[in-house]
Amino acid sequence: MDRFPRKKTRQIMVGTVPVGGDAPVTVQSMTTTKTADVEGTLAQIYALKAAGADIVRCTCNEREAAEGLARIVPRSPVPIVADIHFHVEMALAAIEAGVHCLRLNPGNLRKPEEVKLVARECKDRGIPVRIGVNGGSLDKRLYDKYGGATPEALVESAQIELALFAEVGFDDVKISVKASRVPVMVEAYRQLSELVDHPLHLGLTEAGPPPSGTIKGTAGIATLLLEGIGDTIRYSLTTDPVEEAKAGRTLLEALGRRERRNVDLIACPSCGRAEIDVYRVAQEAQVALESRSIPLQVAVMGCVVNGPGEARSADLGIAAGKHRGHLFIRGEIVRVVPEDEMVAALVEEAEKLVKEGFEARLAAADKGAAQEAEADRLALLDARGADANRSEALVELINRRLGSGGDGEGSRAGPGRASGVE
Repeated sequence: MDRFPRKKTRQIMVGTVPVGGDAPVTVQSMTTTKTADVEGTLAQIYALKAAGADIVRCTCNEREAAEGLARIVPRSPVPIVADIHFHVEMALAAIEAGVHCLRLNPGNLRKPEEVKLVARECKDRGIPVRIGVNGGSLDKRLYDKYGGATPEALVESAQIELALFAEVGFDDVKISVKASRVPVMVEAYRQLSELVDHPLHLGLTEAGPPPSGTIKGTAGIATLLLEGIGDTIRYSLTTDPVEEAKAGRTLLEALGRRERRNVDLIACPSCGRAEIDVYRVAQEAQVALESRSIPLQVAVMGCVVNGPGEARSADLGIAAGKHRGHLFIRGEIVRVVPEDEMVAALVEEAEKLVKEGFEARLAAADKGAAQEAEADRLALLDARGADANRSEALVELINRRLGSGGDGEGSRAGPGRASGVE
């Protein structure tokens, strides 16, 4: 059960996708192609959708980009948000192109009358707006007032923009207050969440390349989601945006904010007990299962001593013995397969589980598989146990040499004292 229930926000519609309220938390990303390149941009949008993106943002920074949007929007598999920075004309052109949402940066589009003009147009067309506050482009007046891009400065920027929208009766809004430092970003969203009921778009701006960028983004986004804050998310990574969508979807599934739609592969970190190259087998299994969109938790364990028990909560898994793998379903051994068939057996069983269900696959377990697996496990324990038995013999020898006295005197008596030499 969540310690912090998700905060109930008002709901807006970005095209056909609900954001806020009781709608699932959505994943967003942004294309890196030139928007004027219609076919290239559409190809990236389709790849983003396949990776888990629910909404995609495209830049609208010039006439050719606006013309591209007019051709992209009707063919897009997901709602399109137009990214607007300095030019009110681009915002109006994007509206004409039929986009499903605008992102306005208050630090860049600053003239109140222009902001209100866009708000009126969006109100008339039923197009929502994201107020996209960014620590890197904060209005200089607020920067000077607060001595930097502080949480308070980011929140005030959003409030100023909201007040302009309110003047024209427009409140179909979601808000982001992004910063490049995790503590600043988290605190800004916490403060904003206390002040407004608009849906919040979470993100750490300029996070950088993976893996550090992914870690920083996760630190901020996951912290807020676990506190019940946030309705839609974006990882801002210096890499192929498909990786952003994958990261977002994976995070939401890991936190239980979205149903699993693809494999969740867990694996031991490997150790001296491992009988296989755990890294290689886990990677091969990940690639094979991901390509099939199998919504199961699958385990790859390096040894049969603790593997099935440690991964008992997994839907399916395999643990390695001497040149063999023990295939298990929710901790129950169902097959023993040769080492070179482990990944293939895992994929085959995963597909059958999805098609037939757990009860049927457990009923179809190989007769004697559990006993065969137990024999392997005991044999491995015996082999490892030789070292353990020798260890106990060494402990006994140490005790004899140091003396058996329970008061510790033996450990203080050196060779000289034992022979009576002072």
